[in-house]
Amino acid sequence: MEEFKYLGTTLTNQNSIAEETKSRLKLRNACYHSVQNLLSSRLLSKNLKIKIYGTIILRLVLYGCETWSLTLREKRMLRVIESTVLRRIFGPRRDEVTGEWRRFHNEELNDLYSSPNIVRVIKLRRMRWAGHVARMGEERGVYRVLVVKPEGRKPLGRPRRR
Repeated sequence: MEEFKYLGTTLTNQNSIAEETKSRLKLRNACYHSVQNLLSSRLLSKNLKIKIYGTIILRLVLYGCETWSLTLREKRMLRVIESTVLRRIFGPRRDEVTGEWRRFHNEELNDLYSSPNIVRVIKLRRMRWAGHVARMGEERGVYRVLVVKPEGRKPLGRPRRR
């Protein structure tokens, strides 16, 4: 089977998370557009908007992230997802020198948003999951996958192109 969905996560035979991140992005877009008016409202405080982001959007995007192996493309895409939501929360900024409205730069968003960025959260969750697996009993399949030592030798040379 090429790919299938298990417990809400898309698994592929190549162990690629590209399809999973695409599906998470679609879910994030649907969720983001449903709460977009709340995030841009002036009636709600910025702290409440950040809590909405953390409890609704971030949890949806990071479901099952403990098993992801991120490439640079996925890391960049996740940072873009986070920065678009944070720009919506913090709104535009008036420049002191020119007096014109402008968007926040990424460094300014990192200073305003006190929580760790989304890639760091994924790394922390992966480390926490690795600690759970390391403390599991030897009869558990997840633990055996962690400590297995493959037998035999790989053939010499470059792998054949398929």
